[in-house]
Amino acid sequence: MADEINQAPAEGAVEAQDAGQEQARGRGRGRGGNDRGGPGRGGRDGNRGRRDDRRNSGDDGGEELIEKLVHINRVSKTVKGGKRFGFAALVVVGDGKGRVGFGHGKAREVPEAISKATAAAKKTMVRIPLKEGRTLHHDGNGHFGAGKVTLRSAPQGTGIIAGGPMRAVFESLGVADVVTKSVGTSNPYNMIRATFEALRDQTSPKSVAQRRGKKIADLLGRGGSQTAEADAAAIAE
Repeated sequence: MADEINQAPAEGAVEAQDAGQEQARGRGRGRGGNDRGGPGRGGRDGNRGRRDDRRNSGDDGGEELIEKLVHINRVSKTVKGGKRFGFAALVVVGDGKGRVGFGHGKAREVPEAISKATAAAKKTMVRIPLKEGRTLHHDGNGHFGAGKVTLRSAPQGTGIIAGGPMRAVFESLGVADVVTKSVGTSNPYNMIRATFEALRDQTSPKSVAQRRGKKIADLLGRGGSQTAEADAAAIAE
């Protein structure tokens, strides 16, 4: 009888210990699932300042788009009790065939900020006329805030002579030969806005001829060109 009495408490203690371990493991899983300072945060900080080039066969009817992450900035909002930190992303999106746009997004986490910026960039995409599908039709200037940019068309084989945010714009646009210069600021937001202002001023001989009610060959022949007809036939937006 004494052995049975001694055995029963021992078995009860073992069951209680097993239950306590299961409960502790459950709490550990709960804390791990809700911990915002885990590996995700470390990976997020590791991506700061890095350019991300992706091709997304996304939401525009299966159209393949080029997404370039230009800049990530850590931002903070002062609230009662301290500061609330977040991230701001600047993304450029293009199809590589004459359409490009840029967008800005803010969120508490980097992936969400990039998603917001990408969605905003897709909504603001504009079409830019390209000469021979590789360069600009003419030179242009853009100005926004303290940023001033100059764009110049270039012969085949020149490449993209541009740096930082401007290079991302032309790579997404599909321009292969261009020479650019930026002065006044190195702020990526102002540089991209000034670049888009210069790009929106681009016009093709075809659009000018339609606006003036003339033929493309007539416009090209005014400069003394002997091959105006051939040049007009080769022009395509």
